[in-house]
Amino acid sequence: MSLSEHLPSDSVVYDVVVVGSCMTDLVSYTPRLPKAGETIHGHKFFIGFGGKGANQCIQAARLGAKSAMVGKVGKDSFGDNYIENFKSNGVSTDYVSQTDEASTGVAPITVNEEVKTIFNPAPAIADLDPEFYKETDVFCCNESEAEILTGIEVCNVASAGKAGSALLEKGCRSVIITLGAEGSVLMSLDKRTPHYIPTKKVKAVDTTGAGDSFVGALAFYMAYYPCMELEEMSRRACDIASVSVQSQGTQVSYPYRAQLPQELF
Repeated sequence: MSLSEHLPSDSVVYDVVVVGSCMTDLVSYTPRLPKAGETIHGHKFFIGFGGKGANQCIQAARLGAKSAMVGKVGKDSFGDNYIENFKSNGVSTDYVSQTDEASTGVAPITVNEEVKTIFNPAPAIADLDPEFYKETDVFCCNESEAEILTGIEVCNVASAGKAGSALLEKGCRSVIITLGAEGSVLMSLDKRTPHYIPTKKVKAVDTTGAGDSFVGALAFYMAYYPCMELEEMSRRACDIASVSVQSQGTQVSYPYRAQLPQELF
């Protein structure tokens, strides 16, 4: 599918555009992980909407960003349901097609010069094309992805700072390394000293998709509050992601703007 083939008749400007995967989550809750060859009883199962690109797009849309998804889904009931899911969340599906072939990969991009870019290198590969580091405004990864990309084990704020410095040396302008429940570390070419952003302490129920909630919220702030400091955007995105971990599921746990403290906006 070429983008030009799917252009709507009227020119539309979006706040957030995501190119990436749309996955159907088949989620089982069990008391523990089974051993090899073992069958165990689970206590809950549900089917949900997932995929890193789609998750980020949904979270941005729920916060109020005019969002569009670029990607492919299958010609099956899951694909049909996913397109309806986008529509029900106010996400444009003008650039989502259905195919009998494999779905596309994950890569956040911009469609015009006024939208800044966030690159989330998941799943990370050690030999990532160097252009991704140089052509992205904000390079956002978690601990394991940072380790794969830099060869530096990330286990705390100090080691995250070392990995962040290595990513800046690769050409990144700004780097955010998320540390799960511990928060995140932010660095940039202008501010090379690691800036630690802690998270609010909450009782986590399900952390699935929390990183995508963070990236989607960050995209929202970049689109709607371009003059806000990246540190403040990251702090607010952390607060929103901390809400998502307090409920089960991925997209179903993502908060709407009306459910959040208005001081975040």
